[in-house]
Parts: sequence; structure tokens; C-alpha cells
Amino acid sequence: MKATVPLSLAEQTEIGAYVDFVAGAPAPVREALGIDSLGIGSVLALAVREDPSRFFNRAGGFGDGEAITADVLAQVCDFYRKQGVSQGAFMIAPPLLPPDWASTVAELDLTNGRSYVKLGCDTETMLTAGDGIAALDPSLHVGLVEPHQANEWATVMMTAYGFDMPDMIDMAASCVGKPNWQQYAVRDGERIIAVGSIFINGDCADMFGGATLPEGRGRGAHSALLAIRAWAAKAAGCRWLVAETGAESPGDHNTSLHNMLRTGFRPLYERTTWLWRE
Repeated sequence: MKATVPLSLAEQTEIGAYVDFVAGAPAPVREALGIDSLGIGSVLALAVREDPSRFFNRAGGFGDGEAITADVLAQVCDFYRKQGVSQGAFMIAPPLLPPDWASTVAELDLTNGRSYVKLGCDTETMLTAGDGIAALDPSLHVGLVEPHQANEWATVMMTAYGFDMPDMIDMAASCVGKPNWQQYAVRDGERIIAVGSIFINGDCADMFGGATLPEGRGRGAHSALLAIRAWAAKAAGCRWLVAETGAESPGDHNTSLHNMLRTGFRPLYERTTWLWRE
């Protein structure tokens, strides 16, 4: 039986990507958006005061041999409060939840939010599961993003997710070319229609920020970006790949999830987002 990516490594790689993506932005962008981060042992927390979606207000990295206690979570809640955000999220893999989790939820008045599927695989499995690039529409091409394309790349990524504030786009654009990151795009002619990144955390790489504009869907862009990023992670010496996407509710169909399953990813667990509100 193949080994699977350690849960704590999967979670640390995910939150490490988010914190580096957001808190690594230039100082004027951090100031304009009210960005700050906090570290408590292996736990990292992120706050973006001027993000109306509150999506980036999150904490993760739990479980690296450290107990998940109400005290640690309360420190994160205090951080959210001091940063002036009205909502923050805790991302904790279900197998790592402590036996007294129900009492912790009650003590901190946490509520259930959206559920995500955490996926992982080793790079060899991903590379032998099929070549997504071969399925790409012949009129499209996929490749590495160059620094002069950073703003277009960031605009496609952030607007696809509904983050169309200029400062948010500048935040994303500043990530292009940073250490431990590689950004890719699918182009139709000279126009970018789909994007994706990898964040490299030692032996593990996170598939980060995959997004496709409506006119690019159904043309193999997402699968091609999965494939090229898997090759890049392998070339960077990574053993593991991790990703996350929204869990399917009855009657729903998440195309991103099914594309990842076809290319070799396997579900590690379904993770509930635990929400703190002021």
C-alpha cells in the first residue's frame, strides 16, 4: 500500500502558502489591506482587515505533535479581534481534533462553515495517472508566467474568485517570481484564460489558486495546469502534492474535484471550516 502525505505536513503546506501569498506582499499593499499574521508554534494565522469576503482570515498548521487546546485557539481569536476582522476561520484536519473538541467549540462559540476536500498524492502517482497537457484544446497553450505578465495573471486569478479590488490584484501580482513559488497560465493566443501556482514547502508542494475564466472552461485548461505543476513539483524535488477544493453537497458537481481525482489525487479527508465571529 502506498504511503500518503502526513496530515500535519499537508495542513502546514496549505497555510504556509496562504500566509506567504498574502503577508509576503509589499508593505504598501499590506498597509492598504490591513494584512497581518501570527505564529504560535506550528500554527499560523492570517488576517486581512479590508477583505470584505473574509476568505483570507484563516488559521491552520495544527497537529505537528502539538496539542490543539482552547488556549491556542483563544490566542488566535484575540488576534482576529485585535486586527479588527469580524470573522476568522480555523482549518483543522478531522483526525487531529482533540477528544474534548465539542467543549472547545462551545467555549469559543465556534460554528460550522463550508466543508473542503483535502487531497494528496505522491508525485510519481500524479505523473503516471495521465498527461493532462495532451488533452488541452490545440488552440491553447500552457506555460510558465513571466514577470511582465504578473498583473494579467493576477487579474485573471483574483477576478475569477471574486476578488477584484485593485489592492488584492496587486497582492497576487507581487507573488510572481517569489522564492518557493511557480506560476503557470493557459493562453488563448496572447490572452491568459486560466491560471495556477505551486508553493513548495520542502518535500511537499501545494496546488494553489487554480482558476479558469468562463470562456476557457471545458477545454482542458484545468487538467493541463495540474499536469504541468506536477512536473514542476517533481523537478523541484517534491515527494508529495496537496490540494483542496469545495466538498460536494447532494446534487452538486465540482468539476475541479473530479479533474484532480482523474489525475491521481486521492481524498485525505473532508474538513469542516470552524468559524469564529466577533
